[in-house]
Amino acid sequence: MDEQMLTLKRFEEASEVVKRVTLETKLVFSDFLSRQTGNKVYLKPENMQFTGAYKLRGAYYKISTLTEEERGKGLITASAGNHAQGVAYAAKHYGAKATIVMPTTTPLIKVNRTKGYGAEVVLHGNVYDEACAKAYELAEEYGYTFIHPFDDLAVATGQGTIAMEIVKELPLVDYILVPIGGGGLATGVSVLAKLLNPKIQVIGVEPAGANCMQVSLAEGKVTTLPGVNTIADGTAVKTPGNLLFPYLQKNLDDIITVKDEELVVAFLDMVENHKMVVENSGLLTVAALKHLNVQDKKIVSILSGGNMDVITMSSVVQQGLIMRDRIFTVSVLLPDKPGELCRVSGIIADADGNVIKLEHNQFVSINRNAAVELRITMEAFGTEHKSRIMEALEGEGYRPKLVRTNI
Repeated sequence: MDEQMLTLKRFEEASEVVKRVTLETKLVFSDFLSRQTGNKVYLKPENMQFTGAYKLRGAYYKISTLTEEERGKGLITASAGNHAQGVAYAAKHYGAKATIVMPTTTPLIKVNRTKGYGAEVVLHGNVYDEACAKAYELAEEYGYTFIHPFDDLAVATGQGTIAMEIVKELPLVDYILVPIGGGGLATGVSVLAKLLNPKIQVIGVEPAGANCMQVSLAEGKVTTLPGVNTIADGTAVKTPGNLLFPYLQKNLDDIITVKDEELVVAFLDMVENHKMVVENSGLLTVAALKHLNVQDKKIVSILSGGNMDVITMSSVVQQGLIMRDRIFTVSVLLPDKPGELCRVSGIIADADGNVIKLEHNQFVSINRNAAVELRITMEAFGTEHKSRIMEALEGEGYRPKLVRTNI
């Protein structure tokens, strides 16, 4: 069955099939990113997709290609997130039993959401690879039909329906940026984009700490990384798909890698300028725009998902504000006498700084008359404003020292 996948006929079929369960995620023109990069940047907001990510497409199409008998045996997969929800929802739609093996470290919200679609969840192992091994074991034991998260040509064909929608809406697209974990989305998108118009450049984007596809392409064979380290958990994959690799060798034009810090500031940009929550893996293609050395091109960044738990979100926002110099902490030494605090806060107020936290330490010196420490955490508009506040304090005889912010 798989050998007949990734053809124009199959992509057309898949595009019709997935319409039964997907929402129409129309391209969003980003004035902010376009001005920043000198290109026309459009976002493909799969973070707004049903189940919060594109994975529903591949899961649903794959299940549609199975026989009644294969579906009747029950389906099984391993996933820490988006694929789990995609399979669970697609299985429910077909009235098939689904078992999802998830690592024990999976956030409770993702476990509950997967259960909410009617799937049975088995928690096993600390990482995806251990959960996957367990899923194969259970498939063997109970005769379940295994649905691989990425290394499956039918799944990749379903994911490729994104490219069909992009090209229909923006026929003259020059570049499509696609996130890469195992390579399922990149395979579907790159193969179909080249079938529709060989001039379209398809660029894969990986986290710098999980660049298994970049290493594999450089080696000319599927290569396993010794480990992965990235906040982009949806693309934290050590080994790319074996079946997919030849297609990516042929159809990917380049790979860009992105550091975690870049994802943090990209999250702020999306929230503030587009009012959209995008998970770290989905932000890869936004952060990658600054690495593309092109002008006046029509570029589509695929936002692959938006399933981020609130605790991660608050941490990313905090780090982003610190990295953008929107929040910072200074330490100043001042005599322990009345009016000093008022004087310091007056200087900050005159420079339009906004104090959000004060810590007063009287034990920094034996001679309290000479010095007590005041730590001031404040809000600024950015790097230039922060420098202005620091200069104002220095101009009044204080010697402010920047300290690591922890709000």
